[in-house]
Amino acid sequence: GRHPYYSAGLYYIQEPSAMVPASLLSPLPGDKVLDLCAAPGGKATEWGSQLKGEGVLFANDISSSRAKALLKNLEMAGIKNLFVTAETPERLAASYPSYFDKILIDAPCSGEGMFRKENQLIKSWEKKGPKDYKDLQKEILSYGVSMLKPKGKLLYSTCTFSPEENEGVIDFLLKTNPDMELLPINKKQGFSCGRPDLIKGGGEELKRCIRLYPHSIKGEGHFMALLQKKGREMKKKESSPFHNIQRFPKMDGFFSSLSWKIDPSRIFEKEGYLYYLPDKEVPKKSIRYLRTGLLLGEERKNAFVPSQALAMALKPEECQKV
Repeated sequence: GRHPYYSAGLYYIQEPSAMVPASLLSPLPGDKVLDLCAAPGGKATEWGSQLKGEGVLFANDISSSRAKALLKNLEMAGIKNLFVTAETPERLAASYPSYFDKILIDAPCSGEGMFRKENQLIKSWEKKGPKDYKDLQKEILSYGVSMLKPKGKLLYSTCTFSPEENEGVIDFLLKTNPDMELLPINKKQGFSCGRPDLIKGGGEELKRCIRLYPHSIKGEGHFMALLQKKGREMKKKESSPFHNIQRFPKMDGFFSSLSWKIDPSRIFEKEGYLYYLPDKEVPKKSIRYLRTGLLLGEERKNAFVPSQALAMALKPEECQKV
């Protein structure tokens, strides 16, 4: 984290196995996507780059302190079209039913897959093991499903080997949500099938899940399942301005020197700070946001002061060179 390239947002280091989930469910520009348990932000930054500034990335973590670290990493990566929230899955589900094209749930777990890398996790596991997590995982996953559009896809992952937290959770979901189906994952070298034989009454379709073992790959332990909601695909609604267009002369003067032309209908002002909303999304009053769009800067009495987030989001070719 001390290298200038890291501070410039040029790279983000992740454990190899942790990089797989986001790559299995790649969003398309224009998609509405949610990383439900996103901190510290490795998977969310990858998704944000794949959206190419179109659509919207919701990055959530229930912990405010972790969500602040998440926001820092996303802004360092120059992601423009984001909402960062610190909410429970229940409250998000109430505000965004059948809303997202793709959802990633890297669920809190007992961490058995990380024992080799982090020995202290063994002591944590002794205090709080698989039985303490499985019900929470089922709850999070169920709320995630309710936020998924018909034909939308959801990737569930953990960094544990426990069948109660893996195949058991997916089996529960399939039996309680007949509108969900488990999709096959293209297996690469070192990928192992799911283990329905490790849980009571597990169906053969659970073999479509993926297990990663440290002795088979250059990475730590991981589990993944790719799901899709049945039904007819919903047509994407055309966005429209959500409020009266305001003009900010000092900011307009600053942006006149940039080749990036902003849509004034997407500018949102709060307490003197100006934000650029993703795809004209409307913030919900019931949700706790840490960031609503790209923080452009502050409109002061004598000048517009651009933010560090804006500096990270701009491309070199969008700025005038002196």
